Amino acid sequence: MLAGDLYLADDPELEADALRGAELAERYNTGSVTDLPARRALLRELLGEVGEDVVVRPPLSVDYGQYISIGARTFVNTGAVLLDVAPIRIGEDVQIGPHVQLLTPTHPIDPEPRRAKWEAAKPITIGDNVWLGGGVIVCPGVTIGANTVVGAGAVVTRDLPADVVAVGNPARVVRKIESAGENSAESGESRE
Repeated sequence: MLAGDLYLADDPELEADALRGAELAERYNTGSVTDLPARRALLRELLGEVGEDVVVRPPLSVDYGQYISIGARTFVNTGAVLLDVAPIRIGEDVQIGPHVQLLTPTHPIDPEPRRAKWEAAKPITIGDNVWLGGGVIVCPGVTIGANTVVGAGAVVTRDLPADVVAVGNPARVVRKIESAGENSAESGESRE
């Protein structure tokens, strides 16, 4: 599965891993917002790697959880769907708006293997200091380069280079960011 090969999701070992992820995500999503140490501990138990000062606002949906890594100082807003059938790597200082979906699973185009419940997956990589606006969907196998901004509602079907602004469905680059330190408030959005 992690290699991107076809697999059956109802394999007993995978089902056990998915149940573990679902139980931990449920505990994380229903835990007390005032007990930060317990919430951090649950997040570290659920996910593969969690950097320092990471904030993930519930609810959070995962397939397994253990194949997700989130770099230091990253902020993930409410309603994130991180389907980690293949690894999802989120860099440091990333801003993820509400209801963003990072989707690694794929299914065969041919109806027969799809009917037989075969699936596959491709990893997703989000570079350091990326901003994904609210409702962004990142498709299987996509890499987004460092410092890139993806506008709200965009559907990212192909890799995006570093230091660009991309919008639309499918997402397309609309401009280059001239300075990696550029702090543009053009969109009027903050900490989606």
